Amino acid sequence: MADINKLRRYIDNIYTQEEALDTLEHIKDPECQEAVNQVADEVWKESCDAYPISDYSCVEYKKEAQLLINHLEHQRSIWFRRLSIAAVSAAAVILLCVGGIQFYQKMQLQIPYASVSTSFGEKKRVTLPDGSLLILNSCSRIYYPIRFTGDVRKIMLNGEAFFKVVHNEKLPFVVKTNHFNVRVLGTQFDVKAYSSDELASVGVKSGKVQVNLPEAMMKIRSKEEISINIVSGEYTKRVRQNGTDLWVEGSTLRFNCTPIRDAARELERIYNCRITFASGQKFDNLISGEHDNLNLKAVLSSIEFVTGIHYKIDGNHVLLYHD
Repeated sequence: MADINKLRRYIDNIYTQEEALDTLEHIKDPECQEAVNQVADEVWKESCDAYPISDYSCVEYKKEAQLLINHLEHQRSIWFRRLSIAAVSAAAVILLCVGGIQFYQKMQLQIPYASVSTSFGEKKRVTLPDGSLLILNSCSRIYYPIRFTGDVRKIMLNGEAFFKVVHNEKLPFVVKTNHFNVRVLGTQFDVKAYSSDELASVGVKSGKVQVNLPEAMMKIRSKEEISINIVSGEYTKRVRQNGTDLWVEGSTLRFNCTPIRDAARELERIYNCRITFASGQKFDNLISGEHDNLNLKAVLSSIEFVTGIHYKIDGNHVLLYHD
């Protein structure tokens, strides 16, 4: 129920802004109608007492008093509607301004990316925006921004690439793969991280690199290499005397405790063939060694000699099997 005294003060133009807003808020309430009628009657009686007039005039004044209350209610409705529209408009302007700023910032951050990929048996040389060079091995892909911004030079790799990174202590160079990141300031190194392979590796030709795994961080130096088993999470670090970029310099294949299935995928990428394993037979061999891969048959013959796994070539298809 509305306060009758507040209604009277409102009619008499004696009120604070807060009281006026409160009164206008309650006038529309159906429960307030009784109080409104009471105030209207009081106003009518007071006006009759102050100015003796005819009964007809008193009735008219009473109607005018009620109309005044109704007018105030109508004005309240218009006032609140205008206030709501203004508030919504202001909010919309604010949202547009904030949204515009965010959109502009987002557009500034959304630097276009370039993509380079290689097919079976193919290699490509790529110059990055900072002048760094890389050689992309077969069936690999890289993504990199058309210009490096921010405080890091980051590219994404699926496959294998050899990097010659321009040194910049203020802008670290990061190679992001599906399972780990490699961070350097400027050096020469190789990253092998095919999403289909069980083993991944990072080898350093000169300088040093930092390999960041989900639960570990390792640093390796010149002529060191780390192999990471993506399935088991195990890793090994070793020294490689002959360097890490034999595939870049020529056609030499190198395996070091490589699962036979990874070795088969390597041959598929180089020779554009399809290698399958005989069903119902177990293949858990680990392949080690280097081979001047003159042709697919020569490599398969070497694998057969070392492991006892036989092969059968039918066009583009190779079947590996045990006796």
